[in-house]
Amino acid sequence: MSKSLKAIRQEIDNINDSILEMLNKRTELIKEITDLKDQNGSEYFDPERETEMMKKVLSKNSGPLYNELIREVFSAIFSTSLKFMGISRQKKLLVSSSSNACFKSINEMFGLGNNEPVIIAGPCAVETPEYLETIAKHLRDKNIRFIRAGAYKPRSSPYDFQGLKENGLKILQDVSKRYGLFSITEVVDTRDVNLVTQYVDILQIGARNMQNFELLKEVGKTNHPVLLKRGISATIQELMLAAEYIALKGNNKIILCERGIRTYETKTRNTLDISSIPIIKKETHLPIVADISHSLGRKDIVNNIAKAVLAAGADGIMVEVHPIPELALSDSKQQLNLSEFDDMLDFIKR
Repeated sequence: MSKSLKAIRQEIDNINDSILEMLNKRTELIKEITDLKDQNGSEYFDPERETEMMKKVLSKNSGPLYNELIREVFSAIFSTSLKFMGISRQKKLLVSSSSNACFKSINEMFGLGNNEPVIIAGPCAVETPEYLETIAKHLRDKNIRFIRAGAYKPRSSPYDFQGLKENGLKILQDVSKRYGLFSITEVVDTRDVNLVTQYVDILQIGARNMQNFELLKEVGKTNHPVLLKRGISATIQELMLAAEYIALKGNNKIILCERGIRTYETKTRNTLDISSIPIIKKETHLPIVADISHSLGRKDIVNNIAKAVLAAGADGIMVEVHPIPELALSDSKQQLNLSEFDDMLDFIKR
């Protein structure tokens, strides 16, 4: 006599109960493995082990389910177990907050005695020694230790000002040394890394080069601090992975920079993602500064945004300052004059 529908359903319910019990038992064993790996510092996710388990399961399958369907079921089990434990299939990053790698703070990189947010200021580009010296003197008088200026200027148009190149580096080095400032400029080519390190204190990787992986590896080989800007349309995870390229070459002096991302908004040059700052602070060991000039592309709201990024936990601010912004060879609309710069400094101290 054939079974009744009710009896068959009861058997299925019993099997479901058994599956549930076994899944929870499996998860308990995974927790034990995780604790053991924590003790010896091993990676949580082992792709070779997962592949081996899948092969064993499939080899024992006698149907009626096809191997393709069994693979789907067990892939879901593997994935769910990892998700429950907060484990990712991705390799743990050196720059992640869960890593034991040691990265320097900005103050540690430069032997600064206080923990106040840093201000990195200066013109978009090195233009003349006189302009740069005017800014350097003003920064020194304000007890600001970092000056920025581009010697190489990657521009959207090949007809725009491209920078003074090595001559610009020489001007930046001369002025920064005479006024006791730490200098930062962008390096755009692997062939120029050694040259630029001879002149400046901090190597900047611009937004356009955030995923220039050969350049990231090259600056990673140096002992120079590297300021890595977020790419024009990059996610936070992609920024972290770009930093990982630098870290993997042995450089532990990495500063991230939130400079806005491209969105549909037209009121600002880019959209400043303030949320990235606490996320980076939570998920990595790395310091992060905010570029409030390239992100906004305007200076009438700089004061409020400067205070906002510091409130979000930024380690500093990068801002463009020029003696006569209207005569600047690039990005004139977003550069502050010296009086506007002073107003910003006063505003963020209130």
